[in-house]
Amino acid sequence: MYGYGKKNIQDRSLNFSIRIVKLCKFLRENGGTGYDLSKQLIRSGTSIGANIEEAQNAESKADFIHKMNISLKEARETNYWLKILIATEKELEQRLLPLLNESNELISILHAIIKNTKAQN
Repeated sequence: MYGYGKKNIQDRSLNFSIRIVKLCKFLRENGGTGYDLSKQLIRSGTSIGANIEEAQNAESKADFIHKMNISLKEARETNYWLKILIATEKELEQRLLPLLNESNELISILHAIIKNTKAQN
């Protein structure tokens, strides 16, 4: 459809979602603040890929951009929750940093896709 690297962003967002689900399962099993944050994290972290998938059947360029922007917003929210977890759950920092790095990369890729799609005629 629109944009570039469609398969790459779809695969990466799916793999990221799977990692988020596994993390949230771990957080829920261990209780505490992580349990509460996991509820927000699982929603935003899995929504990134869901909206990217929806964008693949966009009805127009504007619809595609809109859905990719939603993915971008969800990626930024996920980034926020991960930063809070890193700050409050120091024992998980090494497990969380790769997820934070991947969320930053997803944000960069989504920015580029949106920018390039807007530039297409």
